[in-house]
Amino acid sequence: MRLRRLEPADKRIFRHFLQQGAHALSSYVFEHIYASQALYEIRWKLYRGQLCVFFKDRMGCFMHLPPLGGDQDPAVIEEMFRVMDRYNTNRDVSRIENVEEADIGFFRQAGYHCYLKSCDYVYARPSLARLSGNDFKSKRSSCNYFIRHYDFSYIRYNDTYRKACLALYEEWKQARQERLKGPLYTGMLEDSGRCLAFLLQGFRKLNAEGRLILIDGAVRAFTFGARLNQDTFCILYEVADLGAKGIAQFIFRRFSEELKDFAYINVMDDSGLENLRAVKLSYRPLRLIPAYNVVRSHA
Repeated sequence: MRLRRLEPADKRIFRHFLQQGAHALSSYVFEHIYASQALYEIRWKLYRGQLCVFFKDRMGCFMHLPPLGGDQDPAVIEEMFRVMDRYNTNRDVSRIENVEEADIGFFRQAGYHCYLKSCDYVYARPSLARLSGNDFKSKRSSCNYFIRHYDFSYIRYNDTYRKACLALYEEWKQARQERLKGPLYTGMLEDSGRCLAFLLQGFRKLNAEGRLILIDGAVRAFTFGARLNQDTFCILYEVADLGAKGIAQFIFRRFSEELKDFAYINVMDDSGLENLRAVKLSYRPLRLIPAYNVVRSHA
């Protein structure tokens, strides 16, 4: 079975399938998939009317999502595992990632093993925009401090700021590494930076949104995201100067205020990091959306 390499022109067909069904996980955002080309060779195939997406690197090949387009078909799943097995010297590497809870019953009944991978954090957009009540008192205070103490501009991203955003990311990454040491965390930051660079390189070809905060003409915070579904916007990146008090809270709130066409905001998962989990919980998520991985029962 011949797999096609992902190209920018494939955006239309990917969106067609990604928008079928009310997917709630950030993994179903095309811009998120597109940026992952910094880390993976992404290939795809239409098989029996379903879109099958594969990520491949030196560790092996796996499906980033279950087949898209209608109900799950046992014959399609079996064939996709055969495809992965042809790339993987170890068959246990073959798996389907980011399966939503609604499909878990099908996979378990078909004899596959399902296990929790992570959870996305989803919020009611109006609550992030207002930050009202005692639960958000410290967030409001941080926003107000930033407004009072900094002469800043809040602007829409354009490509003239690409290098400045990447430079800020490197600065932020170094500061984060000093606080949280370890090869795993360092590797995650490196991977995230590579995906950011790939996203910004192709930004004009995508349907992403970006906002910046400039202080004295320099980029000191940025946020990027894209539409997940009719009701939900997904924040893919938010990076801010760790020395500018309140800037992170301000850009998150201000961007949330702008996204009036959406009822919910998804800020992805916590990457298994306790500090990130604490921050995301502090914004009082409306719900946590589980993502599952699926393997054969013997794996």
